[in-house]
Amino acid sequence: MDPHKSLFRKVEKALQAIQRSSDATSTIAETASAVIDNFQGELGVRGGRLYERRDGGYELTRVFGGSIAAPGIFVPDAYPPVQQVIDEGIVLLDLTAPGVDPEFERRLGVERFAAIAVGDDQYILSFSVDPAAQHDDLMASLGILRHAVDLKLREERFVSVLNEARQIQMSILPRRSPRRGDFDIAGFTVPAEIVGGDFFDFIQVTERIHGIAIADASGHGLPAALQVRDVYTGLRMGVARDFKIVRTVERLNRIINQSRMTTKFVSLFYGEIEEEGNFIYVNAGHPPPFHFHSRGVTTLKQTGLVLGPSATASYSRGFLSMQPGDALLLYTDGMTEACDPKGREFGEERLKKAFLALRERPSDEIVRALVAKVGDYVRVRAPEDDRTVVVVKRAERAGDAPPSPGEVPQPRPS
Repeated sequence: MDPHKSLFRKVEKALQAIQRSSDATSTIAETASAVIDNFQGELGVRGGRLYERRDGGYELTRVFGGSIAAPGIFVPDAYPPVQQVIDEGIVLLDLTAPGVDPEFERRLGVERFAAIAVGDDQYILSFSVDPAAQHDDLMASLGILRHAVDLKLREERFVSVLNEARQIQMSILPRRSPRRGDFDIAGFTVPAEIVGGDFFDFIQVTERIHGIAIADASGHGLPAALQVRDVYTGLRMGVARDFKIVRTVERLNRIINQSRMTTKFVSLFYGEIEEEGNFIYVNAGHPPPFHFHSRGVTTLKQTGLVLGPSATASYSRGFLSMQPGDALLLYTDGMTEACDPKGREFGEERLKKAFLALRERPSDEIVRALVAKVGDYVRVRAPEDDRTVVVVKRAERAGDAPPSPGEVPQPRPS
């Protein structure tokens, strides 16, 4: 067999071991074991040692294969081989190399060794190497593995950050659908990624007034989710300080404008509904909600600039009266702009018709059914944009609203 093909297959096996690991320490340990298992005969690699960054140097924390060294040994940053592997990323040295301390290396059972720095130099992997090992093949193989390990560690860090952001997002979404007098209110969101830029919230302003918000930060993923967190915080702070809704939205706009986030454009619809059915709202560039009533459907067209572009943007209030039997449908553009395989959007008309077909059902069932309807129309598993919908229904007669709070369905990537 071609020796280069044989070597490449061994590198592939080592890479597969790296891909199976699930965290930083496991990734490094799997790499060390894979190198020893696959390259012992081919490249003369024997025992391995894992050093982790500590103040002023590196501590030996784990050993592999035939290594006789005991964990706990500390190697200072000033040791020349440490400086060299940090500078070059990969080294192959013996006891005669400049800067190598033969006595120290013999304590580790080492005559010749190769070392790679990984994880932004947080780890050093060192391997004992036979004197006859081929320099070029060994350096090439370890170089490939070093690159793969670094990619895997970066991926793990990124996933960890995303999971943390998802926990933040989960914590700010309402856990229960509010039941206020004759009103049945529910929301549901499906992010396009692990975390999304869509957001909805239900805020108890007073015993008689309930706040309803829906927002969409530009883009999706982590930056949009972090922007959503700012919207959530700013909105609730404004309500808690008893600001009027226009002042609350204008203050929130200035916060977003001053943000350092690259995706600092957010559409927001926020309204407050009284038990008598009076509903005042402010729209900052969000898709206009639909008001379903006995005479048909009205689009709430009053709007203003999205939050973020202009610190001096001004907003005005809208007003409507929700009579018994009326309903409000709030949504993000991920619902209406979702396209089927031929590129045709789901659109506002389909959304209104879908709602009318579901209108008699409880709000928490309607929101899930609407999102599912869009998913069926698109016929692809992963949405290109977050999808969120909120429904507010007023009962036909007092006491007809569902009697107990319902759990808000938890968001999940499609």
